[in-house]
Amino acid sequence: MQPSQECSLYVPSWVLPDLFGVFQVDETLAPFKLTHEQLMLVKSRMRAGLEAGLRNKGPSAVKMLPSFVYRTPDGTERGKYLALDLGGTNFRALLVNFKRGLQQNTRVNHKIYTIPLEIMQGTGEELFDHIAQCVSDFLDYMGMKNAHLPAGFTFSFPCEQTALDTGTLVSWTKGYKATDCEGHDVVEMLKEAIKRRNFDLDIVAVVNDTVGTMMSCAYEDPQCEIGLIAGTGTNVCYMEEDDKNEDDSRDEEITKMCINTEWGGLGDDGSLEDIITPYDAEVNRMSVNPGKQSFEKLTSGMYLGEIVRQVLLDLTSGGLLFRGRIFIVQQVCGAVSRRAAQLCGAGMAAVVDKIRENRRLDHLKITVGVDGALYKLHPHFSRVLEETVRSLAPHCNVTFLPSEEGSGKGAALITAVAKQKPIDKYLYSMRFSDETLLDIMHQFRREMVKGLGRDTNPTAALKMLPTFVRSIPDGSEKGDFIALDLGGSNFRILRVKVSHEKKQTVQMESQIYDTPEDIIHGTGTKLFDHVAECLGDFMEKHNIKDKKLPVGFTFSFPCQQTKLDEGVLITWTKRFKASGVEGMDVVKLLSKAIKKRGVSIMAVVNDTVGTMMTCGFDDQRCEVGIIIGTGTNACYMEELRNIDLVEGDEGRMCVNTEWGAFGDDGRLEDIRTEFDREIDRGSLNPGKQLFEKMVSGMYLGELVRLILVKMAREGLLFEGRITPELLTRGKFETKHISAIEKSKEGLSKAKEILTRLGVEPSTEDCIAVQHVCTIVSFRSANLIAAVLAGILLRLKENKGMTRLRTTIGIDGSLYKMHPQYARRLHKTVRRLVPDIDVRFLLSESGSGKGAAMVTAVAYRLAEEERWRCTIRSMLFLWK
Repeated sequence: MQPSQECSLYVPSWVLPDLFGVFQVDETLAPFKLTHEQLMLVKSRMRAGLEAGLRNKGPSAVKMLPSFVYRTPDGTERGKYLALDLGGTNFRALLVNFKRGLQQNTRVNHKIYTIPLEIMQGTGEELFDHIAQCVSDFLDYMGMKNAHLPAGFTFSFPCEQTALDTGTLVSWTKGYKATDCEGHDVVEMLKEAIKRRNFDLDIVAVVNDTVGTMMSCAYEDPQCEIGLIAGTGTNVCYMEEDDKNEDDSRDEEITKMCINTEWGGLGDDGSLEDIITPYDAEVNRMSVNPGKQSFEKLTSGMYLGEIVRQVLLDLTSGGLLFRGRIFIVQQVCGAVSRRAAQLCGAGMAAVVDKIRENRRLDHLKITVGVDGALYKLHPHFSRVLEETVRSLAPHCNVTFLPSEEGSGKGAALITAVAKQKPIDKYLYSMRFSDETLLDIMHQFRREMVKGLGRDTNPTAALKMLPTFVRSIPDGSEKGDFIALDLGGSNFRILRVKVSHEKKQTVQMESQIYDTPEDIIHGTGTKLFDHVAECLGDFMEKHNIKDKKLPVGFTFSFPCQQTKLDEGVLITWTKRFKASGVEGMDVVKLLSKAIKKRGVSIMAVVNDTVGTMMTCGFDDQRCEVGIIIGTGTNACYMEELRNIDLVEGDEGRMCVNTEWGAFGDDGRLEDIRTEFDREIDRGSLNPGKQLFEKMVSGMYLGELVRLILVKMAREGLLFEGRITPELLTRGKFETKHISAIEKSKEGLSKAKEILTRLGVEPSTEDCIAVQHVCTIVSFRSANLIAAVLAGILLRLKENKGMTRLRTTIGIDGSLYKMHPQYARRLHKTVRRLVPDIDVRFLLSESGSGKGAAMVTAVAYRLAEEERWRCTIRSMLFLWK
């Protein structure tokens, strides 16, 4: 046999057309088979779309619409709620009864109504009249026609929302084309249609079906923070973090909002052109909205069948669909549906990776609530989707939880949450995005520069007062000192002994004296005589009345200084109003009162300076001091060349910012609330210390009380009961906020505190009050973080460093006693200035020890100067 004959392969003639057909089908379907690299590109484009939509700068294909849903269910929801669900060819009405907040005691009754095509594509009035008729029929069916039920409206089309109960239709999708609806509030249109039917509903919320799905599944799985629809249309929502901050569940309620991505619009800007096939282009051309919802047209049930039909038409025209080749139809269906699942998986990978990075996690565990016929009914869609997510987001453990009740139950849950926690209506403006916080930071930095300038200082809200403290402790200080600390309702005296034996040690003895209200509001003479009497008592008790010890004076009020031992009071703050002191040198007034005691005042310092010096003794990187207590303030070490108010360019000097006055020039008006303005009007110094009145312990309790009174007056708390105690200024204290926000006993503390105010709160009242406290204290931490970030950036720029490592000394009862405050502040600061490594060092000894350290440093510097003078004299004589 010849070699050519040995290697020849006999192929029957009837097989050749089939082989040719297989190759042609494969070639036709090749564009539907996406590689890993292509899917990664889709993921990155989806991620870019998500970010662009959130920034809201210019048009974005992915709209990222705020839903004003701030939290998922917590199990306390109860009561009867109506849910209305419009999103496809059917309208569904549901009555959902939550009993005692337990899943197994949730009862759902529903009825489905058809939406005829002529209604879907008729007028808006016809559409909403039809819905109102369906609702009326359902209420009759349930025997509840005269009940005034709270309702949630699932409206599965892109809407712009400015509140939970408003929704302006952006554009119709999924075959709807009812006229006179786009650009209008669909809630108002439904309300008007209901009125025409002579019944009434309290429509509390309008939500997208993805949001409803997420809420429905979150009721079963608290880790569910994403909702996915893969059915007639496709879309995703997820809980976006305003401050991109991982936190406990209570904090998450404050910092998160559910965002309806409207991801179906991805590619409307041309970003998916490289994966669009001619068949997709034809489906788009023949649709009711050409050029829109590009991603949805590649992935949703409304379009996949038509894509398959277009492919089959093409193959038929090529003579490939004959002789019963059903396997080709299966191939086409498989390729088209697999691509849809992979594209949805790429989009979901972008979402879960974004959440993981927002929270700065190495690994994320999260649940996705899913609904839609394509996901539930297609035999392979869910598996391909989940495999794609695992492949493209390997650091995320994603569980997909199908929604058993659909989005209707979720709308009822949102309504329940909104009715039981209506605080957001009043306090949304107390939540700040990172963009707002960064804007506040930049405004604060501009005010710092203005306060440091000789010509601009007089009109600056921030006085940026030089303290004449030129150095933090270097470890060589020693001596015996007295420290006086006046700044709140108590006056503190310390004896501080700094010695060097084997290592530098500090010994302290202290005593606290009351400062009565009549002293605070009396005359300056009376105030400083009281200080002198306390000092005499302290020296007597500690057997030091015959010692001439240097004194450091912590005076926690804004003072103008021209040297270390001088301080002219600019204005009283924190309830102090002693007459005859403003405009006077407090060192002279105190020296006059204590002249018989045989002590001399070496230094007067602000409590922030004292705190910085106390912490600087333990950590020489400390160059910022902050007080967050009854009042608030900060100081930091500024380059002398930048301080126009002081002569000299060499070295550094501590500057007392007096940041409590930030905003006194109107800069903060856009973030102040009606409650802030009421606090200010009732204060001893209206129009002054406006920043301090938004953030410090002296005012937060009163701020919460004013909010509770308003809510009670509107029937949202305590069944509308308002007691004399609740109306009494000062009855709700900042320490109550700290108690109520404790993680375990917070609700029982809330009940105890509110009972003392005479209101007999329900469990729901206690939860709502806890939520108010959280919002108010979180705002305080965020605002402090924004201005502190401004100081840190200035330090970094002064040093010309690409990355700064520094320490902040911190003191104050609000910072120390509130269970969540410190952690919230730290995280927000680190997020706002990620290129600065910050250590927060709590001052254990208060600012009094710092005053002694300032005095010790002054002694050390004076001693060093004396030695230099001595050496210069000796050198002169030697010459």
